[in-house]
Amino acid sequence: MTNDEDDLELFRKAVGDARPLRSSRVYHAAPKPRPTPRQFLRDERQALIDSLSDDYIPAHELESGEELLYLRQGHAPDILSKLRRGHWVVQAAIDLHGMVSDEARAYVAEFLVECKKRGIRCVRIVHGKGLGSRNREPVLKHKLRSWLMQKDEVIAYAQARREDGGSGAVIVLLKAG
Repeated sequence: MTNDEDDLELFRKAVGDARPLRSSRVYHAAPKPRPTPRQFLRDERQALIDSLSDDYIPAHELESGEELLYLRQGHAPDILSKLRRGHWVVQAAIDLHGMVSDEARAYVAEFLVECKKRGIRCVRIVHGKGLGSRNREPVLKHKLRSWLMQKDEVIAYAQARREDGGSGAVIVLLKAG
């Protein structure tokens, strides 16, 4: 007999009188997880980013010098004055400092989607004053204005109060639900 055969014989003698335990538990293998649709998720993210154009300026935008103001058509004008006075509590904020335009656009789009999911109504977006940009002009400030107007969930936005960032930030009111 070989070593393997000896071991098998020894094992059979050792467990010869053993009986299987009765168990009330039934173990099942966990179901195989569904595959992650990575390309679909990449496509969805890109579509979200592409949905914001840098060149969109509607005719009904409210201009007040350099101050950012916007009210979606069909909403009460007092919303803007309330927004400017800090009537709503800022529930979430992001800072775009140091980002290039494409990065900032993606970040803003994802931020707004997340706010919508979480039921957040009032947010602050810090875009900066442009002091670090090439011509010391606020590049993101003007692009952000355009991006926000294209998002259906944006009701209004106004330049932040001095204590909230002043001309380097905007307070945005989002639709409920």
